[in-house]
Amino acid sequence: APVPKRHKCDHWTPCPPGNYAYRILSGGGKDKMAKICFEDELCVTDSTDHSGEMMTFIRNAPTGTLLLMATHDDGSTLLKKDARKLIEELGSKEIMNIKFRSSWVFITAKGFKLPNDIQKEKINHSDQKLNRYRGWPAEIQIDGCVPRNLI
Repeated sequence: APVPKRHKCDHWTPCPPGNYAYRILSGGGKDKMAKICFEDELCVTDSTDHSGEMMTFIRNAPTGTLLLMATHDDGSTLLKKDARKLIEELGSKEIMNIKFRSSWVFITAKGFKLPNDIQKEKINHSDQKLNRYRGWPAEIQIDGCVPRNLI
């Protein structure tokens, strides 16, 4: 059988013309870091000042910016309350529910509205009975296509 054609951000099918491809994957375990793919570019940075740098980035992002976010370890303690409040203001329904080692992914827009049919957020809490990795929940992901004409 022929090898399946690879599409942007490892989608099974290509995004329609005029759309951006994205995939947000939370981390899982010590060795599986969070990954954010946008238009086939890996766009993840790690920092020691999660809250301060994130808030500065969000505030300085111009209107018309897509924001893609993911946690690895540990959003419940490394994201301070003021950072979580800013993310909640961007439309997150789950950011205030993050617990120790929860996996969380989120896509939002600054200054415009994403289509209702796009899954914008997903969370998976650590549960010692269900965790895939010792002490860590399974990674989660959201992916899809965003129309370019929204931006």
